[in-house]
Amino acid sequence: MVTVGDQPVQLAAEWVLTTTRSVRKGLDTTREVPRELIEDCLRVAMQAPLRSNALYPHFVVVTDPAKRTALAGFYKRAWDAYLSTPGSITSFHFEDPIHEAQMPRVIDSAAYLAEHLAEVPALVIPCITPRVDGLPLWAQAGFWGSVLPASWSFMLAARARGLASAWTTLHLAFEEEVAAVLGINHAGVMQAAMIPVAYSLRENFKPAYREPIQKFTHWDSW
Repeated sequence: MVTVGDQPVQLAAEWVLTTTRSVRKGLDTTREVPRELIEDCLRVAMQAPLRSNALYPHFVVVTDPAKRTALAGFYKRAWDAYLSTPGSITSFHFEDPIHEAQMPRVIDSAAYLAEHLAEVPALVIPCITPRVDGLPLWAQAGFWGSVLPASWSFMLAARARGLASAWTTLHLAFEEEVAAVLGINHAGVMQAAMIPVAYSLRENFKPAYREPIQKFTHWDSW
C-alpha cells in the first residue's frame, strides 16, 4: 500500500476531505499568506478534471488591500440584501435537531465574514471563460464541471498546508462591478465564486456532523 509518511494514502486523503471546513471566524487576518504557497495550491488545483481535457479555469488572486476593501464592500452590500430574501440562511430549518442546532453558529460566522472580509489576506476568484449565459444546461454543466472541481481541489490543498478557506458567492450580485475593479473582461469571463484564504487560527478540525446518507441517496429511482 502506498503511504504518505507513516499513513496509508487513503487515510491521508480522507483526513483532508473530511476536515476541510468553511472557515470564517477562524481565518488569521494578521498573517500574510506567501504567494508561493497559494501558487502551490493552484498547481494542485490544476490537476482536477477538465472538460474535454481542454477548458482550464482561471484564478484571480487578490491581495492588494485597496482592492480587497472594494470587494468586501460589494460583498457586505450583497449580504445585507440577501438576509431579507425568503431563501436566505436565516430561513433554513431542519427536523434533525443536531443540524438545526448548528444553524445559529453558521449564521453568526457568515455575518462575521461579511464584516471582516477586507481583512482576509487573500481572496481567490475562480473564473470560467467563455461565459455560460444562455447556453443549454448540458453545456453549462460542462463548463461548471471544470471550474468547480479545480476550486475544491484548491481548498483541499490549502487545508493540507495549514491554510483555511470558505466558499462564497454573494459578491456575484455585483459581478460586473467586481470585474471592473479587477480588470476582468466581464463580457467574456464569468466569476464562479470568491474564496477567502488565510492561515487557520485552529488546528483541531474534525469531520462535521452530517445527516445520514440514506436520506439523500436514491438507488435506481428517486
